[in-house]
Amino acid sequence: MELMADILLVAGALGAALYCFVLARRLNRFNDLEKGVGGAVAVLSAQVDDLSKTLVAAQSAAEGSHSVLTDLTTRGETVAARLELLMAAMHDMPEARDAPGVAIPSRPTVATETAPKPPLPATESVESGLVFTRRARGGAARR
Repeated sequence: MELMADILLVAGALGAALYCFVLARRLNRFNDLEKGVGGAVAVLSAQVDDLSKTLVAAQSAAEGSHSVLTDLTTRGETVAARLELLMAAMHDMPEARDAPGVAIPSRPTVATETAPKPPLPATESVESGLVFTRRARGGAARR
């Protein structure tokens, strides 16, 4: 009977050793840095680093945009206040027809005939092989 107990005890120990060996191999594959969960953790860690860098860049861009928009809003409010003052000042000004003592010149009703003006003298200039003709008005031609 003792022999039978020893044989069962050795068989149980061999079974436990085989089970531990298989479990160790599975655990090594599970933590493998290329294919297993270890690889997934490494990839996720790299993505977290990239996202944190992107977040920092986005925050700095948002701060820059915020300062620019604040300046533009301040300028817009200043201009709006000036326009409101100008509009208020325009309402306080009397119109020319309503002002007492202001004589408004009337347009002549008779058409006056004028002699046609002579054409202006033409001047020519050569620039990069092209000839341009310009009419002089009261002096030299402009370039």
